Amino acid sequence: MDWLGSIPVFVQVAETRSFTEAGRLLGVSSSAVGKSIARLEERLKTRLFHRTTRSISLTAEGAGLLERCRRIAAEVEAAEFQLCDSSSAPVGKLRISAPQVHGLLMPVLAEFMQRYPQIELDVDLSDRMVDVVEEGFDLVVRTGQPKDSRLLARQLGRFRMQLVGSPGYFERRGLPRSPQDLREHACLRHTFHHTGKLEPWPFKPQVQQPEPLLPTRFTSSSIEAVEHAARSGLGIACLPDFMVQAAVGRGELQVVLDDFLLHNGTFWVLWPSSRHTAAKLRVLIEHLSERLFPANSGH
Repeated sequence: MDWLGSIPVFVQVAETRSFTEAGRLLGVSSSAVGKSIARLEERLKTRLFHRTTRSISLTAEGAGLLERCRRIAAEVEAAEFQLCDSSSAPVGKLRISAPQVHGLLMPVLAEFMQRYPQIELDVDLSDRMVDVVEEGFDLVVRTGQPKDSRLLARQLGRFRMQLVGSPGYFERRGLPRSPQDLREHACLRHTFHHTGKLEPWPFKPQVQQPEPLLPTRFTSSSIEAVEHAARSGLGIACLPDFMVQAAVGRGELQVVLDDFLLHNGTFWVLWPSSRHTAAKLRVLIEHLSERLFPANSGH
């Protein structure tokens, strides 16, 4: 029965698409991972992965085995949950993906970890649209309407995009009165890290202008860097309200052209519907729902 020990190794390799990364997560060498997979393939008398010098991918047989292994893991996790004392503190590891908005999420996660010290978090901050099921994430935080039928979802809160600049900048350059006026201003733009594309500014359809009409002074894949550039008086940025409201309240930033923007952003928390919702996952979902947008009812 020693070959059963190869199952967790197989699942980790399948989810990370890397012997090296799987070994790092499991605390063993990549050669040990390779030997474990070889033993499993020999036992099953079938090849589970296509291997090249640059990448590995699942064969059809490997994909079928992965789905079975995930169901088995879910059943084992459910059995463990039923056998554990319900009064015991949640424990274990959670793998999370979320947008690169550190100032919004990280204080809430830090508070969660202080509240539940036996839960380990592995957080991937990225604008990449991950495949929650295929990549083995326990939970993701995303904007926009959920469309994946394999996932359960809960709305966390709404936010607004706002055009902001420093009072000093507007003293030098004047206040824009319409989106067309932005052609005479310096625009500070956020780019998606994964694609390098500029994040669009959400003007209402009747006033939407082609992107080239927005003169770009500064671009960054870090939305915090864009916010800092705006507070430093370098130009006008389009940022979510939760990121700028404190600076607006202190008089460091000023909102302009608010009537010309769409305000319909929504954050959701998503998790696999096929996976038993363990205590560790339930308490994180509840914590995010309560703490991420505690005063969101006004939006």
